[in-house]
Amino acid sequence: MAEFSNEERAAMRARAAELRAAKGLKGAAKAAKELEDCINAIDALEGVDRDVATLLHRVVAEEAPDLAPKTWYGFPTYAKDGKTIVYYQPSTKFKARYGNIAFEDSSALDDGNMWPISFAVVAVTDEAEQRVRDLVRRAVG
Repeated sequence: MAEFSNEERAAMRARAAELRAAKGLKGAAKAAKELEDCINAIDALEGVDRDVATLLHRVVAEEAPDLAPKTWYGFPTYAKDGKTIVYYQPSTKFKARYGNIAFEDSSALDDGNMWPISFAVVAVTDEAEQRVRDLVRRAVG
């Protein structure tokens, strides 16, 4: 039987807490709570992780305002019709070398028989911002 790392267990606890916090909430109250949770998740980050998560949050608000901010396993996440489209996985979450902006299969990034869905971001630059903008626009179709 595989054992989960401390980081993986923490992510599972975060997801359970997210589900408990949203229980019974509907409509505008649920959306407000999920936005608050997303902002809190970003605010809890430091350094490049915070910079990238802030960039993603701003880009989604500007390029795809119909995506709903929330958290998913503690990650700042953006969804459409309840399905995750894009999220930021900070490097600190699993002690990784870099954080990732990742897209789920409900995004519209399909390109032939093979395409990338996760992008390492080590610095917020004009070039990185433009790439994120292009990807978010494509992802929402």
